[in-house]
Amino acid sequence: MTTSEDMSAHLTGEQFEQLKENMTKVEELSKRLVEIMAGKKPHTPALDAPNQELFAKAATAYWAEAWQNPAKLLEQQLEFWGKSVMNFAEAQQALMTGGVEDDDAAPKDRRFSHPMWENNPYFRFIRQQYQTNAAALAQAVASVDDLPDKDLKRLKYFSQQIIDMMAPTNFLATNPDALERAVETEGRSLLKGLENLITDLEANNGELVVKLADEKAFQVGGNIATTPGDVVYRNRMMELIQYKPVTDTVHEIPIVLFPPWINKFYILDLKAQNSFIKWVTEQGFTIFVVSWINPDASYADVGMEDYIQDGFLAAIDEVKKICKVKQVNAVGYCIAGTTLSLTLSLMKQTGDKSVKSATFFTALTDFSDQGEFTPFLQDDFIDGIEEEVTREGVLRSWIMARTFSYLRSNDLIYKPAIQSYMLGETPPAFDLLYWNGDGANLPARMAVQYLRGLCQRNEFAGDGFELMGHTLHVRDVDVPLMAITCETDHIAAWKDCYRGVQKMGSRSKTFVVSESGHIAGIVNPPSKKKYGHYTNPDLKGDAATWLAEADFNEGSWWPMWAAWLKPRAGKQIPARDTGDSEHPRLCPAPGTYVVAKASS
Repeated sequence: MTTSEDMSAHLTGEQFEQLKENMTKVEELSKRLVEIMAGKKPHTPALDAPNQELFAKAATAYWAEAWQNPAKLLEQQLEFWGKSVMNFAEAQQALMTGGVEDDDAAPKDRRFSHPMWENNPYFRFIRQQYQTNAAALAQAVASVDDLPDKDLKRLKYFSQQIIDMMAPTNFLATNPDALERAVETEGRSLLKGLENLITDLEANNGELVVKLADEKAFQVGGNIATTPGDVVYRNRMMELIQYKPVTDTVHEIPIVLFPPWINKFYILDLKAQNSFIKWVTEQGFTIFVVSWINPDASYADVGMEDYIQDGFLAAIDEVKKICKVKQVNAVGYCIAGTTLSLTLSLMKQTGDKSVKSATFFTALTDFSDQGEFTPFLQDDFIDGIEEEVTREGVLRSWIMARTFSYLRSNDLIYKPAIQSYMLGETPPAFDLLYWNGDGANLPARMAVQYLRGLCQRNEFAGDGFELMGHTLHVRDVDVPLMAITCETDHIAAWKDCYRGVQKMGSRSKTFVVSESGHIAGIVNPPSKKKYGHYTNPDLKGDAATWLAEADFNEGSWWPMWAAWLKPRAGKQIPARDTGDSEHPRLCPAPGTYVVAKASS
């Protein structure tokens, strides 16, 4: 029997020292792993697993169908068994002969791009059997008919999560890329991967939140969010940033931009070449941007009404004072677009005409079709959210981030995890992914109001959303408006946005569908000449009709929007400096609120 002393005797001095160093690192990392897992916070059960009742109902429906139509079940079972036997026989033959035939019929999947998934009999069999299993599970789910539509959507979602999670690429022993890297680096990649894993766990109190970008590569206000400006107003909800002019004259009526408070505003000011904020100043507009507070537990009782009163209305009022105007042009992005609509309804009912026009970026106002979010908008899940926010005072940012990530789990969870933990790679220096990981918390009261009243019950587009002593309705939005939506947006589907815009009361509506998704379709500078956009002035038909009859326009929608806004932005006046005597410059942009990190 070979002892450790025998093994060490065959190592060179350098190899022996490297082995000792690696073992010391493993011991140190193991201690850190034990410590972080011992201090891990308890989970909220409804947030960690799908409702068991859902699977019970699905199983009942499946076996009821099998009882009524046994031939259908037998056919599915025989098909699965036949493919499995064929996969095994082919692998056995390949091992005996040393060769494999090209599998042209295999589904193309980026996860299986390594040549060994095709050329090596072992990995080829694993890949084929996984795909056979995945197809069988999807077929079984598709055959379940006796379920309500919402339950069926949830069943498909959760079953797909199981399929994605069980991919052989997610396990070291069945990932040829990771095994090959481990051999090439003499195990250092695995050691680095363990260190990456523990670092991520420590950063999130034991929750596994995969780091998507190299945080050391970026500094807010250093190499991103660098457009010159000043914070000219601050309250408990937001900082108001006024950006410096770059033209000699500007339009008299300023722009007030409200970004979502789920994320940080600097998605619109990442780098100079793709900064929407910088581009707006270059078009001769005065632009103010709201930077929201990143709330902690002391904000537990803050609701939608606080965001409207101390955010939207306060910002509009201060901008009017600074610029000495009676009206502003407002822009709302995502949830801030939804809340801008609520604000406009309130202003309509109170006779406030401070907003001359409104622009909505990927903003939902009609939630009658919950789309891909159906699994997360049922009572069991939101009951779990309520339990979580009651305990914590906020909906912690990582919960929202994880929810969004699981809608694209292969790209946003498993692929980054493989690269970081199995291959031992440092996350990429990618500004968009850095921003994506720089999330914000939501106040407890506001989160429940939004999920229950707007998302679940669709009150704003239905009988009305009760807030601040008023019953707010989407039909009250009657200012001239432009809505920018995105063709492949999985967060605010353009067809759902379209349905909400149709219900708005404005007699002047412009609707646009940009190519690409929730972020890339909005952050689409003209200089890149990358994504085009669709336009159609006729909003009477359904979404499919609108798109079928729409004109396609090459390039970014930004110039079209600027051309639409200029007639609504007043005359040219000398460019304004930031602030005034009653609004001193509190600090340079991007301000202080934006750098506050979310609690985990």
